[in-house]
Amino acid sequence: MTAIFQKRALLIAGPTASGKSALALQRAAEQGGIIINADALQVYSDLRILSARPSPEDEALAPHRLYGHVAAEQPYSVAAWAAEARREMEAAWSQRLLPIVTGGTGLYFRALEQGLAPVPPIPEEVRSRWRSFTGDLHAALQSRDPAMATRLQPADRQRLTRALEVIDATDRSLLDWQREGQDQAPLEGVETERIFLDVPRAELHARAESRFDAMMAEGALEEARAVMHRDPMLPMMKAIGVPELVRHLKGEISRDEAVELAKAATRQFIKRQGTWWRGQMKHWSG
Repeated sequence: MTAIFQKRALLIAGPTASGKSALALQRAAEQGGIIINADALQVYSDLRILSARPSPEDEALAPHRLYGHVAAEQPYSVAAWAAEARREMEAAWSQRLLPIVTGGTGLYFRALEQGLAPVPPIPEEVRSRWRSFTGDLHAALQSRDPAMATRLQPADRQRLTRALEVIDATDRSLLDWQREGQDQAPLEGVETERIFLDVPRAELHARAESRFDAMMAEGALEEARAVMHRDPMLPMMKAIGVPELVRHLKGEISRDEAVELAKAATRQFIKRQGTWWRGQMKHWSG
């Protein structure tokens, strides 16, 4: 009798330079896995070096999916990634392989675990009303949606505004929409192992700085030169190292200044990543 196949998934997250890719390769070799990218910048085809995508040599060691498959000008979103990740996980399970989802974009992992609230588009007049509201947003939400208000801090204007937009436009609490999304979450009912690589801050900074030096040696400046005339508002153009090296290429700052600014931006990014994970994904283990 054929054993019933149990769908399983391994999620590996952590700040930049924490060793996620190496661990994913190790577990793929040990458990027979397919590595699925969960980094919002590693999806772009033009950024192999500056997004720290796995090298061709590493990609040859295990199947890799959703790396470098999006053109810079192509619209891409959390919803688009979640749909692609679902397909790749289903494909892995069909081969009785373990999907190993790894990266540093917390919103991608949250979409896998919690789904995406299927809120319809908010009319512009509703958006404008609440985004220009100068009163007490928390009190306004408390009067309309007390259950949602208890979950948000009075100073969190962005989330308060979103909650008010949703209940105003749909007459349903954002909590209701989120529960509906949870039922459709790609990992609903899947046996899931979660690993968060929590490396000491000083060590992480040292690793990140060393990695950026290696990127420069591998051709990061030429990669920046190849994209420097793209629209600076494109998500890809905001990758750490791109704005700084483009400034150098335009003659605004020296090469050494660009490198130091990129390293400083990396340290700031690491801090933001840690803050986000501590606040949003408390159920993950370190």
